[in-house]
Amino acid sequence: MPNWGQVLNEIQGTSIDNPLDIVRRKYLAIMHKYTNRNVIAYYSGFLQKPNGDIAIDDNDKNALMQAVCGLDKSLGLDLILHTPGGDTAATESIVNYLRSIFGNDIRAFIPQIAMSAGTMIALSCKEIVMGKQSNIGPVDPQFGGMSCAGVIEEFNSAINWIKTEPASAPLWQVIISKYHPTFLGDCQKAIDWSDKMVSEWLCTNMLSDHANPMGDAIKIVEILGSHKATFTHAKHIHADECRKLGIKVVPLESLDPRQIDGCKDLQDCVLTIHHTYMHTFSSSNAVKIVENHLGSAMIMNNMPMNITAGPMKA
Repeated sequence: MPNWGQVLNEIQGTSIDNPLDIVRRKYLAIMHKYTNRNVIAYYSGFLQKPNGDIAIDDNDKNALMQAVCGLDKSLGLDLILHTPGGDTAATESIVNYLRSIFGNDIRAFIPQIAMSAGTMIALSCKEIVMGKQSNIGPVDPQFGGMSCAGVIEEFNSAINWIKTEPASAPLWQVIISKYHPTFLGDCQKAIDWSDKMVSEWLCTNMLSDHANPMGDAIKIVEILGSHKATFTHAKHIHADECRKLGIKVVPLESLDPRQIDGCKDLQDCVLTIHHTYMHTFSSSNAVKIVENHLGSAMIMNNMPMNITAGPMKA
């Protein structure tokens, strides 16, 4: 398998213009050869550039429209996800858009990390392909960097403390006064919205063949959305934990073992793709890339946006 260093050597040894783009798109095209399915990579440079414009937002819909244009919709979609998450409303809109195009025939590939809203997108798919190194995260909503569930938990603690120890009221008043009048209600609505959304997506796709899809979906969402169960929004949840929750996880290591164009198997191809994006974020101004196997891409930079359109031969 081309490892991190070998992929870097390939990029450095590509003498034509834009070697980062050339090598990324080469391996996306190879993945399409493996699967005979549409491939779209949604990558954020959050590990390399945490202060960049890295979160899922409404502009990503434009990027996905660019990537979807010209694809054979009957082939389904393999969506490669690497993201820290982002806006809930944008996530809902993106999932609805992709499902309106590809129906339920969408697989999520997670080579390393898809957190928060990225996890929500993955749970909307028919299955999630994860390796031993892959992680998803909790789906509990955040407001201004604060956990909605944590806020409500703190407020309920304040009520209980004041009931049992009235003298603690002045202390809790200082703590609770930082919340504006509608904040608690907004937090609860955000939780209800997220839980309802993810449960419905699970019911209508990943768990649709279960005897009690809604009951099973609620169990998954109760854990992934529980501040108490997951402890922190940054918790990394591995493939084995996902399976125990009832999430349909396919081992990346178990997929197509054929050797194609220098890749020894599909796992090799997917991880090589991942390395190419990590090198791109480390060596360019790019902070987010949405790109398909034909070479059509939208690349968001720290500088003004760069759009590369149209097919490209690998």
